[in-house]
Amino acid sequence: MSPLVSRIAPIAFFAIAACHSAAERVPGDAKDHHPWSGIAATETVNFTGTEPFWSGRVGPAGLTYTTIDNQAGETVPVTRFAGRGGVSFSGSLAKGAITLAVTPAPCSDGMSNTRYPYVVTLQVGAETRRGCGWTDRHPRTQA
Repeated sequence: MSPLVSRIAPIAFFAIAACHSAAERVPGDAKDHHPWSGIAATETVNFTGTEPFWSGRVGPAGLTYTTIDNQAGETVPVTRFAGRGGVSFSGSLAKGAITLAVTPAPCSDGMSNTRYPYVVTLQVGAETRRGCGWTDRHPRTQA
């Protein structure tokens, strides 16, 4: 190998590796330090879960949480946080603190052929529930 090639080879390797790793970045990975922007602050996220049945929506007007026992729901103001792998909303219901985390990933409610673009995790007080979510821009679909 010539002296010139032996000097250029390591530089070329690292240049190609840097380009390759930049292309592989996904939202939420350790190389991406930007907040996730898949759901705009002006959008409304609809969410639902089963066993027990619960649902609601969250957007600029606050979070509305409904259950079988409270079908009218309770609406509260929330704080929005866009992290690296999703978005969360936090506030306080009459039952205690509430946090809804929305993560981009395929989701199924387990009871229908409906497919959702987001997994949601809802914490109400000490209770954690898992469900699915969608927006107008990223709707739920039938399989």
